Amino acid sequence: MPLSDEHLRRRLRGVAVGLLTPFDEELEIEHHKLAENAQTLAGEGIQTFLAAANISEYHSLSQRERIAVTETSVDALSSDACVLAGVGGSTANALELVEAYDRIGVDAMMIMPPDHTYLHERGLLRYYEKLDDATDTPLVPYVRGFDPSVSYLRDLTHVDGVVGIKYALKDQVKLGAGVDAGADDVVWVDGLAEPYAVGFWNEGIEGFSAGVSNFRPEVGLALFDALSDSDWERAREIRDITLPYQNFRECTGEDNEIAGAISVSAVKKGLELAGLHGGRVREPIRSLSPADERTAEEIYAKLDDDIERVIG
Repeated sequence: MPLSDEHLRRRLRGVAVGLLTPFDEELEIEHHKLAENAQTLAGEGIQTFLAAANISEYHSLSQRERIAVTETSVDALSSDACVLAGVGGSTANALELVEAYDRIGVDAMMIMPPDHTYLHERGLLRYYEKLDDATDTPLVPYVRGFDPSVSYLRDLTHVDGVVGIKYALKDQVKLGAGVDAGADDVVWVDGLAEPYAVGFWNEGIEGFSAGVSNFRPEVGLALFDALSDSDWERAREIRDITLPYQNFRECTGEDNEIAGAISVSAVKKGLELAGLHGGRVREPIRSLSPADERTAEEIYAKLDDDIERVIG
């Protein structure tokens, strides 16, 4: 049975780990490896999971596959875990996913960033309202890829089913203004991972998505504890050990000029270095080059040393 709204809010006040999709050599999904990753991360203290998310290669999955990986994730985890499932695309496609996810029993619908070329804030709010009308399951909109007004952020918090907002814009001032203007019972989550958690915390976020914590969850858990205790010096120290790998994720990779192109591949490499399952990636993402693999291994080794030094 899905979590109550209040229990869901408590889970959003924590570290949300993305469940990456392991692909084999033929680029087919290895569901047993996905389940093993989820169970291992849960065993290490993670309670909130993002299924069929951006980092799961949402846009390279078919509708059927999005539903299948979400079902695998829910089945692999205990009833006390919180699973948010990615929903996006046209209204019709999104409603199809909402209906399927309701049958599976997810705890919330994470409404993916709009991938439309042209957007209207009122039209986007109407999109959320139509999804909300179709389900009793709470919504967590993912704000990324466009520059909304503060009034839009305010109104988004007043869509009936919205219990949280995943904010992934590098505008800290707008975040604070949106939090101040919005409904008091909506939980704001940092969608830019550990590097932004300290600064965003002071603007009103109460949880954050994982970066290196996708494969080293003890980092995110320790950072969350430091933030909760207002131990800013320790929080900054923990954040800082994540920066080399997070900065590596922003690189272009070889024969490419688009920043962040290796982000998913880098996290999959991190999973493998941590003894979890990474696997191949589907186009338009590319696997790490041999040179980037060596760089990832060097940065991971330093991260490992820093975790031992800072967290123990």
